[in-house]
Amino acid sequence: MARTARVISKNGWTLFLFILLGIVLGSFLGYLAKNVEFLTWLNYGFNFSIGDTKENGVVTLNILDVLVISFGIRIKITVGSIVGAIAAIFIYSKI
Repeated sequence: MARTARVISKNGWTLFLFILLGIVLGSFLGYLAKNVEFLTWLNYGFNFSIGDTKENGVVTLNILDVLVISFGIRIKITVGSIVGAIAAIFIYSKI
């Protein structure tokens, strides 16, 4: 019997997951390389956040002390995460 290779279907969700994985891995590698002298540029980036950064980075909506909703988001975009996303797109296109 002949065995067939399993093919990953190309769709938007697969691309999204590849990019997300590339961002996470690139950011992680940038964090690991922050103490290596010639790779410190991988951890250079900017923080974007919604919420008060002085109080745990959250926005609180208090409705008559009956319903309290707290939310916040912080995103750090680094050079490593951008490189990871580009690598993920390249790998996705080669599949």
